[in-house]
Amino acid sequence: MKRTQYLAREPDEKGFIHYPDSEHEVWNRLITRQLEVVQGRACQEYLDGIEQLAMPLERIPQLGEINRALEAATGWNVARVPALIPFQTFFELLASKRFPVATFIRTPEELDYLQEPDIFHEIFGHCPLLTNPWFAEFTHTYGKLGLAASKEERVYLARLYWLTIEFGLVDTQAGRRIYGGGILSSPKETLYALSDVPEHQAFDPLEAMRTPYRIDILQPLYFVLPDLRRLFELARQDIMALVQQARALGLHAPKFPPKAA
Repeated sequence: MKRTQYLAREPDEKGFIHYPDSEHEVWNRLITRQLEVVQGRACQEYLDGIEQLAMPLERIPQLGEINRALEAATGWNVARVPALIPFQTFFELLASKRFPVATFIRTPEELDYLQEPDIFHEIFGHCPLLTNPWFAEFTHTYGKLGLAASKEERVYLARLYWLTIEFGLVDTQAGRRIYGGGILSSPKETLYALSDVPEHQAFDPLEAMRTPYRIDILQPLYFVLPDLRRLFELARQDIMALVQQARALGLHAPKFPPKAA
């Protein structure tokens, strides 16, 4: 596992996590800015989830607050984790309908981008759509598949996750919209993803599994769902058979330069 400068905050004996005022200020800056940016760009299911979660603007929410809303909507919970967790732990949590949330928030110096998923990315980016039954079912299925997969198979599943749950787009009656949490927690990528600069392709799970990606750049390619229900339908497909097909066909050439050493 990679090292990180961040340490997740521990709860007290009553389960309450204390954050300093400076970190509440970072949350406020992030959420007030991003709530403006996602309007007219995020899919309606995500915006509905934002309403259901009713996240505070002036402070970092406690995980129990998020859990009450998720449990009522889809039976999901969030689980407090360290800054970085192994793949095995990640899949175990998703398979038990628990979404991992690291209880630290980025520094002001990394306000626009950090490689580690912090509490803003996880809560603001991902949790709103976990109130949606289709999205929640796909995420649960993904966790169960990952738990049973080999190390080699998990690499292909990781590409599918990256190009859907993290960086997916969807066509709606109102136009093309964003549902990927990696986009929706980033002001720069929220604007960029719907621009004419990156390539947009109709979603094909086999193609997604064969598409290399880098985590430290704006994505050169986004896959577009015909509607969010497509994720629910994908959860009913034989995804592991698609993994085997992807392994046999091999990867596409990257659409980005190699990372500098």
